[in-house]
Amino acid sequence: MEKVTKVKFNIVAIICIIIFCFAITPITLQNDTYYTIAIGKHILNNGIDMQDPFSMHDLPYTYPHWLYDVGTYLIYSVGGMTGIYVCTVILSCILGLTIYITNKKIVKNDLSSFLITLGEMYILSDYVAARAQLVTFILFALTILFIERFIKTKKKRYAIMLIIIPIIIANVHTAVWPFYFVLYLPYIAEYLISLLINSHFAYKIGCKFRNASLNKLQKQLKASEKSATTTKARVAINNNENNNKNIEKIKKKIANLQEKIIKKRKQFEDNIKKQEQRQSKPYKIKIVKKDAVKWLILIFIICLFTGLITPIGDTPYTYLIKTVQGNTTKNISEHLPMVLIESECTMAILIIVLSILIFTDTKIRLKDLFMLGGLAVLTLMTRRQLSMLTLIGGYSVNILICDLFDKYDPDGTKKFMKDMTSVFGIIITILLIILISIMMYRPQIGDKYINNNSYPVEAANWIKENLNLEEIRLFNEYNYGSYLLYEGIPVFIDSRADLYTPQFNGDSDKDIFTDYVKASGIGAYYDDILKKYDITHVILVKNSKLNMFISRDENYKQLYQDDHFVIYERLTK
Repeated sequence: MEKVTKVKFNIVAIICIIIFCFAITPITLQNDTYYTIAIGKHILNNGIDMQDPFSMHDLPYTYPHWLYDVGTYLIYSVGGMTGIYVCTVILSCILGLTIYITNKKIVKNDLSSFLITLGEMYILSDYVAARAQLVTFILFALTILFIERFIKTKKKRYAIMLIIIPIIIANVHTAVWPFYFVLYLPYIAEYLISLLINSHFAYKIGCKFRNASLNKLQKQLKASEKSATTTKARVAINNNENNNKNIEKIKKKIANLQEKIIKKRKQFEDNIKKQEQRQSKPYKIKIVKKDAVKWLILIFIICLFTGLITPIGDTPYTYLIKTVQGNTTKNISEHLPMVLIESECTMAILIIVLSILIFTDTKIRLKDLFMLGGLAVLTLMTRRQLSMLTLIGGYSVNILICDLFDKYDPDGTKKFMKDMTSVFGIIITILLIILISIMMYRPQIGDKYINNNSYPVEAANWIKENLNLEEIRLFNEYNYGSYLLYEGIPVFIDSRADLYTPQFNGDSDKDIFTDYVKASGIGAYYDDILKKYDITHVILVKNSKLNMFISRDENYKQLYQDDHFVIYERLTK
């Protein structure tokens, strides 16, 4: 009967997750999608030439997610924007189901896994888009699943999958390849700490010193006894008395040392018993030693070389370092530090964890503490890591919640699942999820794949019809540069921010990103910067700060405007 209930519940859960994931998938495409399509087409036509063909600056380019770009373009070439949207919906559903299955395998509680999955997908809804990160979310979730299954079963197929995943990430989304190894660290740290605790290093070192001292005294005793025998044979009374005193002194030292060794051994045995009691009934933190982790460390080392299995050279090893060295992370919203009070989701996660640990008798495994603590720190450092805190930290939160249920109401979830899988319960559950999904989907009704308010659709058509694309040097803004290059218009900048920094183009005098920030934010005289790059035309959002100045500048002639964008010709040369 319990098995039938689980089957029914899983069917209902899968249906509900698919409905919910469909509802949170946005119809309007994000700016990164446009350059992804263009780059995929370029790679298929020209190969990976490590050179950017889309900006006016003649820059080297590392193609950090070339495989995703190619895949996206192939889908686009068959199904257009609709094909990309449908693919995004499918990936969103796969992500939701992967999270649910992984939670089920780890915690063995279908109800909490279902609820946690819906909560995670709600938080991740802002990150669900036609971007490479959606694929890597799925791969990271599978990584946790395969790590847990490998530690439990030691089956080789999980080890093989753990080696394949970083190869895929290195080609699909190079920027997050180093993060793959972060997922291993809590497991390895817990294993090493358990080894250190159980090694009794101090006692063993003390034993070696005491045994060495005992051996030394025993050798001295033998030497003294031999000397006493020789002296006695020669009938040297004074020397014999001295030797006897020395022998007695050494024997006394040996006895004291042997007594100390016995005492220390007894203390050690008592400490072992106390340690075993503490480990069996820890106060808050459980340290579990899993022998399979030593093989996980070997997999970790092997995976370090998977970044070489890519056509883009050493990019998996250098991309993150160069990004951190640059200044893009200080100027792009998703890279900025998290202000905790502004993130309700982050506060909710931390409050749940702290409440369970402080106000209940629930214990937490050391690896889960490391995982949650590390991800929380990363989230505070850069707000985009909220996605990782949600995706990966969700498993640790689920474990805590299930431990709480098991301790205070072990049969509660079974009763609730039984009620949910009744005919009335199934109808109510599905209707409730449909209602929530409709509320999530309603703001998107009437949306188009391309938002004309955010992207210069009409302006791009005007540029292609009225200007010579081979001669113009167009200054544009960051947020819609990707759409312009998608339309075949050479850009000043686009959302591939790192491309425009000295760390990636190798020219310290070519800090295009910083110059853009200064010009668009009026941090410097804009015309000096535009003159530096021989700009002939400018396209701006009408309500931008820069447009307020250029619209009054007699050196700029307005050529075009619509409801949202305006195009100028720069008259000064």
